[in-house]
Amino acid sequence: MAGVGLIVLILSGNACSNEPAGNDMATGWSEGHSAMAAAGKRGGNMTVEDEIRLMARRRGDDYRPRTRHLDDQGRAIYTNRLFLESSPYLLQHAHNPVDWYPWGDEAFDTARRLDRPVLLSVGYSTCHWCHVMEEESFEDEEIARYINDNYIAVKVDREERPDVDAIYMSAVQAITGRGGWPMTVWLTPDREPFYGGTYFPARDGDRGSPVGFLTMLKKIRESYHDKRDLVAQSAGELARTVRQRLTPPAGGRLPLDGVMDRAVSSSKTRFDAVHGGIAGAPKFPSSLPIRLLLRHHRRSSDPVSLNMAALTLKKMAAGGMNDQAGGGFHRYSTDAGWLVPHFEKMLYDNALLVPAYIEGWQATGNSRFRQVAIKTLEYVSREMTSPDGAFFSATDADSLTPSGHREEGWFFTWTLEEFSDALGADDARIAAAVYGADARGNFEGRNILFLPRELDQVAGELGLSLVQLESDIDRINAALYARRQARPAPLRDDKILAAWNGLMISAFVRAGFALDNAAYLDRASRAADFVLTRMIVAGRLKRSFKDGAAAGNGFLDDHAFFIAALLDLFEATADLRWLDRALELDRTLADQFDDPENGGFFMTADDHEALIAREKPVFDGALPSGNAVALMNLLRLNALTLEPSYLKRAEKGFSAFSAIIEANPSAFGEMFLALEDFLHPPHQVIVVTPADGDAASFTDRLRASFLPGSLVMIVSESRAGQLSRRSPLFRDKTAAGGKTTAYACQNGACQLPVTTADGLMRQLTAS
Repeated sequence: MAGVGLIVLILSGNACSNEPAGNDMATGWSEGHSAMAAAGKRGGNMTVEDEIRLMARRRGDDYRPRTRHLDDQGRAIYTNRLFLESSPYLLQHAHNPVDWYPWGDEAFDTARRLDRPVLLSVGYSTCHWCHVMEEESFEDEEIARYINDNYIAVKVDREERPDVDAIYMSAVQAITGRGGWPMTVWLTPDREPFYGGTYFPARDGDRGSPVGFLTMLKKIRESYHDKRDLVAQSAGELARTVRQRLTPPAGGRLPLDGVMDRAVSSSKTRFDAVHGGIAGAPKFPSSLPIRLLLRHHRRSSDPVSLNMAALTLKKMAAGGMNDQAGGGFHRYSTDAGWLVPHFEKMLYDNALLVPAYIEGWQATGNSRFRQVAIKTLEYVSREMTSPDGAFFSATDADSLTPSGHREEGWFFTWTLEEFSDALGADDARIAAAVYGADARGNFEGRNILFLPRELDQVAGELGLSLVQLESDIDRINAALYARRQARPAPLRDDKILAAWNGLMISAFVRAGFALDNAAYLDRASRAADFVLTRMIVAGRLKRSFKDGAAAGNGFLDDHAFFIAALLDLFEATADLRWLDRALELDRTLADQFDDPENGGFFMTADDHEALIAREKPVFDGALPSGNAVALMNLLRLNALTLEPSYLKRAEKGFSAFSAIIEANPSAFGEMFLALEDFLHPPHQVIVVTPADGDAASFTDRLRASFLPGSLVMIVSESRAGQLSRRSPLFRDKTAAGGKTTAYACQNGACQLPVTTADGLMRQLTAS
């Protein structure tokens, strides 16, 4: 891109990090502090300062501004427009000396009026390097003054505005070849990007960078004013590139089976045979398609696929990325061995790992995988669930040390002395042996808990039986967790996102069925009821819920992930209300998100704010693509209802993405799960019980069996009759001869009914 290159030449020598990550909030407010926001008129006669004063009264005396710029009474010296927002991430920046605007017309209209470029900064509340850049640059009064005098500064929470994030991340990747957060992008007042990167050190020489953020701000401002034609050319070319990247070319035909084998082959060439996952660092759980590998093994009997999946699950569970004492997974590992994470915990990572571990247990019989899933859900139930039953978004990496400083990972790490204080000498000795702790530590003088050796080996060295050691570990973990709770906890981002709640609802439902745990199903039902009653406003699903209000129209992934959750609940409970709501939301997708010409779904509804591109997401990232889940939902709706229109829509979507799938098979995971079910239709298993019977002999076998993609429903004979009025799949499904009876079907065609679990399993394994 010639235009971008001209600006790059001006800024040559800059190095920027692509490292995403973790934390923070913190201290005192009173109406007496000064607001730095411009006092322009807002709706009615209120100025920004008026609104800030009103919001200050609403927040009350307990509000603690997070800034180092405080007066002698602990009140914030600076306040900007972000104080009026509900996003925890935006509120973290509400008292920077930078005069931040939220994303919206006001910012870009002001930039146009003042003839200034826009400085866009995108991050999220638990992002470690976002906090570093804030502390180094956005809290720096000299840098803030330069920004305020020469730019219009806009701050975006990527979790609330994934559409904005996707557009400008695509631009940054086009410029630098990589991405991450914080994301820093320079825009024209027409919202077109002309330069960008991720984290920038504040000044020349900081962190080894020859060009610092302040110098970049000055050079880019000079380029914007002195070389306007070149900037406009760069912006135009980059905007066109973004549009091309975010709307994949139409394929025109259905993908073929071989593309999935190519994806698995690609994973094999990049596999880390020692630690699992993809070779190298950093390591993300989503980088290896574990669930696809398990399916590939089931269909092909390829032992390599199974071993790759099992080794990765084992090594992740043993590493420091897994919170050994408290359960749940941190976002990713900075090293190749899953040892040192960035310590933030994201709801979506844990939601996606639970089904992976449940399926790993079903496919291998390894009870350790089952236990990891249980501990993860216990963590979510205990720490990430609101009083109303919905799920919070994330917790931070950083926390306060006893000296009052914020340090990454301090909350989760230990010294040997802390072991002794919390456990006593004998248990401290066991804990050190189990978790590889020593006096030097493995992370900044402290110890991340991990499992460097097999437990049976440790048990032998300690002179204990494996059963006794496992009992000791349970007791030790409970004591460490209790002691840890006395430490200042990392910040929790308590906004509720529809998409991420959908993922976690599905995790609880799938674990609830597989593990025969009714409490998990109840928790999933409560969360789904919250979304349905509190996050659907005037018939529209909203993106987020915070401070008692839902906000922002839902995106594709909000609808797709939540529809999937509702279908999971219907399959687990046979309660038609879940199916009815799933069908309603699918109609919204069809009406407002569908690409009727080419197939597939856009990220945004047809009445959404017009941006420089309308993305049609297809690639997996940390989250599955919304299109992959939406296509899987259509296949499931077809299997449930036998209504061919769902299958036709799915076929059109697969055709739309065939070209990009076949050109980039290693970039997909969830899409291949959907494609697998399309090309190799799974079973529909209906188990019908008589009025006074049960299905235990069937469910005991089904729960522990790896039947990927299969619909499994346990219904009474009377309920089957009710469901038959809604779907022919349930027609003529009775308890034959008064015995519990199972029906194994594919594409609506059923085999002969069977009354024994052995008979059912033979049918399922023979086809």
